[in-house]
Amino acid sequence: MALRHLFLELCRRSGALTHMNSFTNFLGRLLAGAIKLLLVLAASVFVVGFLLVALVAVVLVSLWSLVTGRKPAPVVLFTRMREQSKRYTQGVWPGAARGEPPADVVDIQATEVTDVSPPGAKTPVEADFTRR
Repeated sequence: MALRHLFLELCRRSGALTHMNSFTNFLGRLLAGAIKLLLVLAASVFVVGFLLVALVAVVLVSLWSLVTGRKPAPVVLFTRMREQSKRYTQGVWPGAARGEPPADVVDIQATEVTDVSPPGAKTPVEADFTRR
């Protein structure tokens, strides 16, 4: 035990431990920097690869739409959504902002309808339940 304390005291006086600590700190910082650089490179390769795959997909879908003569499905979907949003931006009903009534609403005169079935006759629903 005393020998160990003596060795540590000699190392401390000579400055060997401070040089060793600075060297290990340097190696730690160097390793941490290398790992960070590796992670940044991996992330950039992933992003660039994803963008290339997306670009190839867009080109292939465009070529396929030219060959078939039809618009791609995403274009049709987004066109419909844009038309619907334009249609209903001014109100719930088209023309409601201008004070016009909706085209499919018809004003009629209400009349009362009386039940003309003979007394004791069953409705179709009641007749269906009694058959079972």
